[in-house]
Formats: sequence, C-alpha cells, structure tokens
Amino acid sequence: MGFARTCSVTLVGVEGVVVEVQADLEPGVAAFTLVGLPDKSLTESRDRVRAAVVNSGGEWPQKKLTVGLSPASVPKAGSGFDLAVACAVLGASQRIDPRVLSDIVMIGELGLDGRARPVRGILPAVLAAADAGFEQVVVPECAAAEAALVPGVSVLGVRSLRQLVAVLTDEPVPDEEPQEPDRPDPLMAGLRDLGSGAVTGTSGGPGRYDQGHDLADVVGQHTTRTAVEVAAAGGHHLFLEGPPGAGKTMLAERMPSVLPPLDRQASLEVTAVHSVAGLLPPGRPLIDTAPYCAPHHSATMQALVGGGPGTARPGAVSLSHRGVLFLDETPEFSSKALDALRQPLEAGHVVVARSAGVVRFPARFLMVLAANPCPCGRFSRTDDRCECPPSAIRRYQARLSGPLLDRVDLRVEVDAVTRRELSAVGARGETTTVVADRVRSARERAAARFHGTPWRLNSEIPGRELRSRWQAAPGAMDEAERSLERGVLTARGIDRVLRVAWTVADLSGHDRPDAGDVALALQLRTGVPRGVPMAIGAGV
Repeated sequence: MGFARTCSVTLVGVEGVVVEVQADLEPGVAAFTLVGLPDKSLTESRDRVRAAVVNSGGEWPQKKLTVGLSPASVPKAGSGFDLAVACAVLGASQRIDPRVLSDIVMIGELGLDGRARPVRGILPAVLAAADAGFEQVVVPECAAAEAALVPGVSVLGVRSLRQLVAVLTDEPVPDEEPQEPDRPDPLMAGLRDLGSGAVTGTSGGPGRYDQGHDLADVVGQHTTRTAVEVAAAGGHHLFLEGPPGAGKTMLAERMPSVLPPLDRQASLEVTAVHSVAGLLPPGRPLIDTAPYCAPHHSATMQALVGGGPGTARPGAVSLSHRGVLFLDETPEFSSKALDALRQPLEAGHVVVARSAGVVRFPARFLMVLAANPCPCGRFSRTDDRCECPPSAIRRYQARLSGPLLDRVDLRVEVDAVTRRELSAVGARGETTTVVADRVRSARERAAARFHGTPWRLNSEIPGRELRSRWQAAPGAMDEAERSLERGVLTARGIDRVLRVAWTVADLSGHDRPDAGDVALALQLRTGVPRGVPMAIGAGV
C-alpha cells in the first residue's frame, strides 16, 4: 500500500480554494478512480496524467489507484490539477518522497508528452495558496512571472514533468528544447477564453486605448471635456447625449489615459480578473493601467454582468474593474441587460448564483453611456432637422430607465461640431498629460481627506457620511435642497450632487464645496444651465 498527498487550487469566481490531492495505491486490478466532484476536463486528467508519466520516462503503477480531491464537497473544475495528480501518483509509488510533496502547491496542465502548460487564473490561485500559509508553489515556466507577483511565496517554474520530478528527487535537471524564436508558442494555444474578447470589447487587451489617444485631438466640446475631467477625478458615472459624429466615442476612448496608474492592490485585483478570463496580454503579467471595455450593444446580460453555462465567467463589468466601461448606443442594449447593471453600480461587485454555488466578481468601474437624442440622431433644442415623430422620440429615450439614470452622476448634452471649430488653426484644447496631472492631484486631495477610512474616491462615500462628516460650506446646498423639494432631484440624487461638488472642489483646490462648486455639480447632473462657467481648466 502506498499513499501520498500534495495540494492544488480550484477557483470559485476569482477566489481560490486550496484542494488536497491524495493518491492511494492498493493491490488489485489495475484501475484509476478520481473522486471529489471533478468536472469533465478534470475527469479527463486520468488519461493525460498517465500518458505524461509514461512519456516522461516514468513507470505507471499497475495497481488499484484512487485519487481523491479534498474537500470533496467543493466542485472542482479545470485542468490545473494535472501536475498535482501526477506527483501524488508518483509519490504513492515511491518514485518521489511523499514527505517532499505535502507542503507544495502545484498548478498546471500536462500535455501527453509531459510538457507543463499554463492555465487561466494563476494569480488568484497563488494568492489563495499564500493566504492558506503555503510558501512553495510550482507552476509552468511561462506562468512563473504571473505567480511571482504574490509576495512571500517561492515560485518554481518548470517546463515539463521530467524537470519537476528531477527537482523533487535531487537528480540532475534535464534540459528541455527551447521554443524557437518567431514561432507561435504551442503552450499558450487555447489559453484564451474563446469568444471573450469579441463579446466584451477587450480583444486588444487592457490599456490598448491609452496609446495614441490624446484629448487634444477632440475638437471643441469644452463642456463635455469638463465633465470627463470631473468624472475621472471622482470616479463618477457619465452620460453623453448628442448627435452622431459629435465626439462621444473619442472622449470615452481617451478617458483611461486620464485616469491615474493603478496602485499595487488595484493592479492585483484587475490582473486576477483578466487572468481568470484568459485575457492577460502576452508578456504582461501585471496590469497597471486602467482597463477599458466597450461591449457591442448586442451583448447579453450574462456577457455584461457575468455568468454563462457551466462555470460562471466574469462579464464586462468585471473586466472593466478599476477602469472604464463604455456603452455606446446605449438605448440599443436590451433593457434587461441595462437594468442588471443597477446592482453592481451601487455595490461595486457582482454576485452570480448558480446551482453549483454562488460566485462573486469585483465590479467597481466608471461607466460612460453614450446615446443619440432620437432614432435619427438629429433632435436638439436648437434646430428642427429631426423628422422623428414625438412618440418615437419618447419611446427611444424611455429605453433608459429612470432608476439606471438616477445612478449616473453627470449628464451632458454633446453639441455637434461646427465648421468653424473644425477649420480653426491652433485651437487645440489641453492635452491628456495636463488633464491627467490635474486629475491625479484631485485624487490625492481626496485620498488625504479619507485617510483612515475604507474609501479613496468621492463617488464611494456613503450618503450618511457625506451629510455628517464632509458637509459643504454653509448655505452652499440651498439650491440643491430646493431642487429636491420640487422633485427635480431624488434623495440619492442630492447625495450624488454633493459627491460631485466635492470633486469640483478638489479640482479647484477648495477646502470644501462652496455655492459655485455645488451649482456646477447641479448643472452637470441636471443639464440645466445655472449661470456658472463650465470649466475647471479643461475648457481653456
């Protein structure tokens, strides 16, 4: 009788659960039994592991073999258990000392020839191992850089099962043939989650829109540029309404470059989500810039908030965590999908319930909505070129529900660009670098004000804390309170006005919001002119 055990990790959403992989050999008819609620891909590891051991020069035990995955009550999914299963079997057959295996976590898939292949979710799996107290982790060599992002963990990257066995038995480590340059890496084939890039609009990887996109390229739109700056500084959601070709998409694409670089904790959160989704850019184990996600309006509710058949996958709201979610042609999205955004907008996370369990994904993002004013796109207060009947305009605008729009802090009407603005020479606005510096300074002021609290942005502060600890100047909220009494604002709306006013004050360098800051916040939220200049430097 032989027994050995080692550990691996299964993922539930973006959270890992350490699993003990046990192998037991007994006299009897040669058979391989895998127990512990494995899914289809994990059940197939019996054939992969057997072929990998034999093709690596090992001897497969001709006895009754039972491999157990503990805790047995937790569903296990994926092919990342192959390395652990192979080593546990070799430990039970005394090829490897079982005592060496007990304190190591192994994550990786095995090819039939014994090569170690990476799997999705390496970073959250190693984070779970570190939280459980493990100090040694074995992963495929091409995923070692991602695993090494976790502090306090010793990472061993291996190219094959042969190399791993040699390291564990103190034998000479064999050399594996290196990958030929300028050829596709077969180990990375299939690692990307099929279809995820096309559905979520992140096919180019996070940060793709930061390159070559400058705010100075946007012609005119001084009011909208101010709204973009305020949204970036405070993390406020933004609704842009205007005719086609006015620059709504251009402004949204430039917003990630205005946002400050991600700190260490936010980078790990974003990287973990993209690792689970299989969307990490090649050669970039850590994402340190704000992601940008722009799903097509045909996206389903599952594509937006997460879910899908089988194991729940992160949706667009999670892939844009700590970044920007841009919904172009928002009225064309299904009402069911749009209303599903209301919960993550408030909570900052998504909870997806399935029969196999409940999965939680982070979803704290900056949402930018863009829409035409009517089906033809020409309706405005200044001209009568629109040919849509009033009933069609009402139906089109009613596709965005009141509760969803109530969660949007800034609503701006984007005017069509005039011929004079297009032909003007030397009239470029401020560059992205100038605006980004001002946004970073405003965020630093807010972070200093919220020191010692769990919040960092004005948009994250609960209403009760705003009204009790961070109040505006005396009399500054009088006009906002009158708007509440007239029904122009809801109770949630007046809290959001105060949050935006704090952001305006941070951008302007004020200690707390005055009447002018609140008036600008009201104008940005309601779209009703209130006689205040629509510029904090962005419109100069």
